[in-house]
Amino acid sequence: MTKRRLPRPAELAEILRPKPFVLNPTDRRLSNAHTIADLRSMARKRTPRAVFDYTDGAAELEDSLRRARQGYRRVEFRPNILRGVSEVDTSVTVLGKRGELPFAFAPTGFTRMMNHEGERAVARVAQREGIPYALSTMGTTSIEDVAEAAPSARKWFQLYVWHDRAVGADLMRRAWDSGYDTLLLTVDTPVGGARMRDVRNGLTIPPTLTPRTFLDGAMHPAWWMNLLTTEPLAFASLVSTSGGTVADLIDKIFDPTLNFDDLAWVKESWPGSLVVKGVQNADDARDVVKAGADAVILSNHGGRQLDRAPTPLELLPATLEAVHGVRDDAEVWLDTGILSGGDIVAAMAMGADLCLIGRAYLYGLMAGGERGVQRAVDILRTELVRTMQLLGVASVSDLSPSNAILR
Repeated sequence: MTKRRLPRPAELAEILRPKPFVLNPTDRRLSNAHTIADLRSMARKRTPRAVFDYTDGAAELEDSLRRARQGYRRVEFRPNILRGVSEVDTSVTVLGKRGELPFAFAPTGFTRMMNHEGERAVARVAQREGIPYALSTMGTTSIEDVAEAAPSARKWFQLYVWHDRAVGADLMRRAWDSGYDTLLLTVDTPVGGARMRDVRNGLTIPPTLTPRTFLDGAMHPAWWMNLLTTEPLAFASLVSTSGGTVADLIDKIFDPTLNFDDLAWVKESWPGSLVVKGVQNADDARDVVKAGADAVILSNHGGRQLDRAPTPLELLPATLEAVHGVRDDAEVWLDTGILSGGDIVAAMAMGADLCLIGRAYLYGLMAGGERGVQRAVDILRTELVRTMQLLGVASVSDLSPSNAILR
């Protein structure tokens, strides 16, 4: 028979140690986030439905986004053993400059709608972490204010080509003068995608206060208070932001006649590195590199433009072959569907030079402002390092296709 006894006080004290109480409610909330999915759940609770859906949603049936995420689930890792991985180097060289992690913050529109701290908060985290931050043409903080908030961050500017070329030229000049070293020219938006969640939610620019949004706002008083007591929400680079949905605005001001002549004009107008974002086949990637692009971004715009578009991860091998056949030092980046450090490892192993994340850090922003963005980076870094250690790879530069196979 098992002999029983009463536990000693010291033994009980060891077992019954209470979890330390975190006084700050934001820090307390974020301490319970262990994955990007956790941050997403918190974001859903803390923002009105229309705001969350604007970030979370995609076009039409959302198949492009779903397939992109499924692509990463199809990756099978192939680990090596006995490699010595007590120290892991997560750094990369991107367009000739060092980045401390193999990802950057992608450009996102209407960021201060997600949380009033907006682009400034994201740029400050990028500065601390030594990773690039790309400001969107449809950002809600000006080029100059972002530069002031994070003067030593590596800053990129994302550009759409406008009907009025003078506006685009002015934005490029302002960005260069403010210390942005790379231009991301987005080419997958001749017209706005059909983002049905926004349509059904009645999301307009700026947000319209209807009985429905008022009721939803009553359930999120902190969000409304922050919105109403900070600078008015507007696209900082646009002259007029009123009248309809985001898609309506895109159709109104962006130029659907964009072609390779415009790419040549941008190349001539911009003194820094040029990256073309929104490439969705290997032939186009080859052609834009021939036209002078320093890098291409395989992207279907987070699934927010053409539904049933190609999956960037699946395009990567053919694109690498096409691009490097033109120029050995041209880089291939990708975005869409990246929600974990393991996803980033998979993309880098398959040959990507950099990953861009958007929703992942926006969930953090909605969950807890700047501290939420920092938490998103901490989660991704932890997952990234652990995955590399389990793979037996001590440096991002040592990842190779032998470590990740797309099934």
